[in-house]
Amino acid sequence: MRTNLRKAKVEDSSFIFQMICELAEYEKAPEQVHTTKDQIERDGFGPDKLFEAIVLEYNSEPAGIALFYNRYSTWKGKSLYLEDLYVTPKYRGHGLGLKAMKYLAQYALETNCKRFEWQVLDWNKPSIEFYKSLGTDLDGEWINCRLEGDSIQELANS
Repeated sequence: MRTNLRKAKVEDSSFIFQMICELAEYEKAPEQVHTTKDQIERDGFGPDKLFEAIVLEYNSEPAGIALFYNRYSTWKGKSLYLEDLYVTPKYRGHGLGLKAMKYLAQYALETNCKRFEWQVLDWNKPSIEFYKSLGTDLDGEWINCRLEGDSIQELANS
């Protein structure tokens, strides 16, 4: 059994989108996915790219993704933000998640990031335990805030 990871290419857009949809199902929110394959192509591989991704492989078969980008902390500086790490259930338990996290930690160091951050749902016990095993600080102090759709418009117009 051989695991591998590689930088995603534009040809991977369909697979990335498939993994996003599969993750949304896992997180019990498939109706929340509003991106498209074309949007993934444009935003990940176009001239004004907004994210990067790696494809995780098991025996040369695509098995998962990690999608990430930079953000900025006013206290720390440049940060790496992991938006999604997802391994399809068939390929879990073979070290792909760990391989991805090690790659991203190295990437953060090489690109001078002072933080490497992500979120995990409070009910996702397997992922929480995995992240704890990496020495992750699970900060329960901060509350996520978000405006979406009409709420953005309402605030802008107020």
